[in-house]
Amino acid sequence: MDTTMTVNGVEYTVHKLLGKGKGGYSYLVTNGERQYVLKQIHHEPCDYYQFGDKLDSEIRDYARLQAIGIPLPELIACDRAQERILKEFIDGETVYSLLLQDALPETCLDQVRAMCAILYPANTNIDYFPTNFVLQDGRLYYIDYECNDYMEQWDFEHWGIKYWSRTPEFLQYAKETST
Repeated sequence: MDTTMTVNGVEYTVHKLLGKGKGGYSYLVTNGERQYVLKQIHHEPCDYYQFGDKLDSEIRDYARLQAIGIPLPELIACDRAQERILKEFIDGETVYSLLLQDALPETCLDQVRAMCAILYPANTNIDYFPTNFVLQDGRLYYIDYECNDYMEQWDFEHWGIKYWSRTPEFLQYAKETST
């Protein structure tokens, strides 16, 4: 990919698309000195999730998770006019990728459960899908900012765990997305 995008007038070279989520497209970008993640908000419909203002949600959720103490990438800049955010790039493999390789260290489960131990008392759930977590130098980071008020049906033990091992749900998702 040989294109550029700007955030608040600063130009970044796009290296590759990292992924598409419910709220936007995430790109690996550089300013020539450092790598970042640039998230471009999109307005594509999502049948199973209702959004208000997606950009405001990103900023609000980042502040909420930061206050709770969840390890996550730093929010560097927000460009409201273009609906873009720039955040720290956490270099490492996703939990999803590690699961595909059947190489997820047990410490990742311990770390996500430690996150739950501070999230639940704060009446908060995050999106526990394994593409949202990166392991860097033995530390697990939640690289998304999405969070919601706690609901048992969406907590780690009732929903997320289904995708944190090679369960039928995980294998079905992997099969559907590889074709």
